[in-house]
Amino acid sequence: MSRLDSFIRRVTAQRAVLDWAASAIAAIPGPVLEVGLGNGRTFDHLREKLPGREIYAFDRADNAHPLSKPTAPFLVLGEFAASLPAFAASQGAVAALIHCDTGSGDAAANARQAAWLSDLLPSLGRPGGIVLSDQRLAHARLQPLQAPVDIPPDRYFLYAIT
Repeated sequence: MSRLDSFIRRVTAQRAVLDWAASAIAAIPGPVLEVGLGNGRTFDHLREKLPGREIYAFDRADNAHPLSKPTAPFLVLGEFAASLPAFAASQGAVAALIHCDTGSGDAAANARQAAWLSDLLPSLGRPGGIVLSDQRLAHARLQPLQAPVDIPPDRYFLYAIT
C-alpha cells in the first residue's frame, strides 16, 4: 500500500472515531484533551464538532496552522511527560475525551511512549470518558471499546475510562 493510501486510511478512520466520540460524550461534562496537536487538523475538527466545549491541545512545539490551534491557556507546550502530569495535578481527572495522536515512524519509540501514556491517561480522564489513540494502550482503567464504525484493525484504538 502506498504511503498516500495509508495516510488516507488513517485520517478517514480518525475522522470516523472523532465523530463518534463527539456524539458519545455529549452528556459527559468536562474538557477534551488533544494530545499531539501537530498541524491542528483534528483540533479544528473537534472544535467544529464540539462547539462551546473546552479543548486543551498539548504538543512539544507550536507547529500548527494559525487558524487551527487554541489560544492560551488552552495551548499547552512542552514535553508530554511534564505537561500532562502538571495538567492532571492542577485539574484532576476531568476530561470527557482524550485524543492521542502521538505516533511516529519509530515503532520502538511508539511502544515506549504508549507504555507511559497508558499509565498517565486515566489520571486525566473522568470515569465514563473516552480515550482515542493511534497507539495501543494497556491499563486496568482503560477498557477497550469496539469501534462503532468500520475501520481497519489496529488503525485506531478506543477505550472507556473506568
